[in-house]
Amino acid sequence: MAKLNQILAIEKNKKTQLHNQISSLDKALQRASLVTGHHKKFEPKTEDGETFPDDKQIVQYRYVEGIEQVCEYMRELMDVVATKDFANAHAKADVVVGGTALIKDVPVPYLLFLEKELRDLHTFVGRIAELDPAENWSMDDNTGLYRSEPVKTHKTKKMQRPIVKYEATENHPAQTEMITEDVVIGYWTTTRFSGAIPKPKKKELLARIAKLEEAVKFAREQANSVEAEHMRVGETLLNYVFQT
Repeated sequence: MAKLNQILAIEKNKKTQLHNQISSLDKALQRASLVTGHHKKFEPKTEDGETFPDDKQIVQYRYVEGIEQVCEYMRELMDVVATKDFANAHAKADVVVGGTALIKDVPVPYLLFLEKELRDLHTFVGRIAELDPAENWSMDDNTGLYRSEPVKTHKTKKMQRPIVKYEATENHPAQTEMITEDVVIGYWTTTRFSGAIPKPKKKELLARIAKLEEAVKFAREQANSVEAEHMRVGETLLNYVFQT
């Protein structure tokens, strides 16, 4: 009696091999040239007339033999899949994390579902934007957002003013020129808000998901170690169809 994990290991290749063999027979039995033949014998009109060798085309496939071969392949395929599926019905295990069973007696199909969903969840959490580490953040209970410390910056405006290039003398008037300069006209106080995730929190969540993923995989391996009774159902089903 094999274990379920051994059946699972061979199932995919076995199914591919058998399906290919069935497909090959299917194509062959559709071709009239492979299921028909002839034997042509030439008789000269006179005894000394020209003769020709017999012309033969041998039948390469008979439908009876084709059905027998397909039945042989399908019988094996049906038995392999039945052995797996019937064993799966009894294959169960607990999902245990830190010594606590989060769910008990979980069937293999659901464990496989959980593995995929947890992989997707791990990817989802891993892609969430993180808080900018260059800021000091604190939780704002009023908004539910993270709030940075206020930063004060000045606001400038370009303004023109005259400057004296040369002072006035007895012989020449003063020479002036307009220049442009940035003048502080006020101050901005900026507070940033964010709905991103803190890096330590992301790390914690990913670790918990990874731990649960590991527990689910372990449960699947444990469930798949159940003994699989070899099922023989193909012959019964195919006998019903083809037996005369």
